[in-house]
Amino acid sequence: MKNRVVLVSGMSGAGKTSATSVLEDMGYHCIDQFPVQLLSLLVDMIESSTDPRYQVLALSTSAKDFPEFIQAFGGADMDVRVLFLDASNEELLHRYKSTRRTHPLLISNVANTLEEAISIERQMFQNYKDNASLLLDTTFLKSNELKGKIERYFNLKNKPTFSISFISFGYKHGVPLDADLMIDVRFLPNPYWEIELRPYSGDDACVYDYVMEKPETQEFIKRLLEFLDYGFEQYVKEGKNHFTVAIGCTGGQHRSVTIANYLYDHYSKQYNCFKEHRDKTELVHD
Repeated sequence: MKNRVVLVSGMSGAGKTSATSVLEDMGYHCIDQFPVQLLSLLVDMIESSTDPRYQVLALSTSAKDFPEFIQAFGGADMDVRVLFLDASNEELLHRYKSTRRTHPLLISNVANTLEEAISIERQMFQNYKDNASLLLDTTFLKSNELKGKIERYFNLKNKPTFSISFISFGYKHGVPLDADLMIDVRFLPNPYWEIELRPYSGDDACVYDYVMEKPETQEFIKRLLEFLDYGFEQYVKEGKNHFTVAIGCTGGQHRSVTIANYLYDHYSKQYNCFKEHRDKTELVHD
């Protein structure tokens, strides 16, 4: 079994410290800001050492050093994964102002203002976000939700080579910022306009059957599966470890939940899949 190395990086203030703490609680040996000048020695040590601390390692690094880490571990014979944390500029500004911390690029005199520091750091990561095995946008993510996502994907008892998250959402609540693929199903017949179905969701058989039995849905599913089958196969060949598919309808209760449930059930037979209904609420019905 290959040693696993998780490179934790992303925007300052997006949650790298919290993510590293979760990984440490899971059994990873975590190192923060390892000197780039010693990376070649660290790679050799991980490959040759029998010390169990180097079997599952998490390395947290800044935007400045991230390219060096990617290069150092790029050709290593290890299970190398990248956890990238991001958040909106507005949220990052709010977090820094509320915690009264100083941005690293201000400390190093690379920027003169907080807004400038965030802008420069985002540019530094522009060409490297595609290296992420798992990209998490923490703008609206609660700490327990962050913990759950990290635990599911980096669980040491289950090491999937490719996994998929299916997320249903409602456009009126905003789109998921960490989606790799967004599918709009607002063109499908809407159970909301059926009075007897309105109190239910896509988790209920009556709504699920209503949506799935429509000719428009059956034709859509046929074409969608052909597209996804091909796309997932290509991502596996490319070496991507995780992919997030977001399915959206107007409110995130009926159509998107139904299609997300269908896709989750369908692809769970082949891949390690996760499911989340972001905007589904507990509707009141008899």
